[in-house]
Amino acid sequence: MNRKFVEKKLEEMLMEDALFEDITSRILENKDSKAEIICKENCVIAGVEILKVLFEMLDLSYEFNFEDGDLVKNKEVVARLEGSSKNILLCERTALNILSRLSGVATLAKEFLSKAREVNPRIKIAGTRKTTPLFGFFEKEALRVVGCDTHRYGLYDSFLIKDNHLKFFSDVKEAIEKAKSLSSFVHKIEVEVESLEDAILAAKSGADIIMLDNFSPEEIKKVVKKLEELGLREKVILEASGNISLDTVKEFASSGVDVLSIGMLT
Repeated sequence: MNRKFVEKKLEEMLMEDALFEDITSRILENKDSKAEIICKENCVIAGVEILKVLFEMLDLSYEFNFEDGDLVKNKEVVARLEGSSKNILLCERTALNILSRLSGVATLAKEFLSKAREVNPRIKIAGTRKTTPLFGFFEKEALRVVGCDTHRYGLYDSFLIKDNHLKFFSDVKEAIEKAKSLSSFVHKIEVEVESLEDAILAAKSGADIIMLDNFSPEEIKKVVKKLEELGLREKVILEASGNISLDTVKEFASSGVDVLSIGMLT
């Protein structure tokens, strides 16, 4: 984790909340105080390492009883901190927002991963780019600490040719060939398809990853079978996205794909 990057993000959050100052704290004497962060429901904790940076920025000493990825039970003390009363109150809401949001992502992601791995031990559960603006890096960290895949952090990570890109080309093949002509050897090329025919064409055209968008588990199985018949299945990573819930994740995980990307997570 890049500390300077995290510090900059945290500074932006504090500035958004306090701007010039916390005016309510004018009524308080600035003296040494203690505080506790107490869990309000069972969860998988995430955001601990980020909060350590936040507290250090404000010269607050701290002691965490849990690490990122740990299961925390209702009413357990997550952390204790000590320092300037005004600084504790200055970062209180920012700290709780980070911890609550990331723990929510981590808890749900862990549940998806556990269910999916019951039927397919090799399946990857990934997030998407449907992140909260300016909060995406932290939300991706919450996925990572429970063993899920972050997917792309941003537009710079890899090529992902989606339906709106394909509108500018005659077909999937033309778009893939254009991307291959412009990409570095380190960048994978992924294409989103909506039909069996386009999935086959994408595989034949050299796509590294094929995203099966809004396919049902049965439709996915047909794609997998056809790619196997053509000797193309082992040449591509198959990703399914759309309509994946806790109720359906096992069906998708056993459909033959490699990755499930879930917008409900990020």
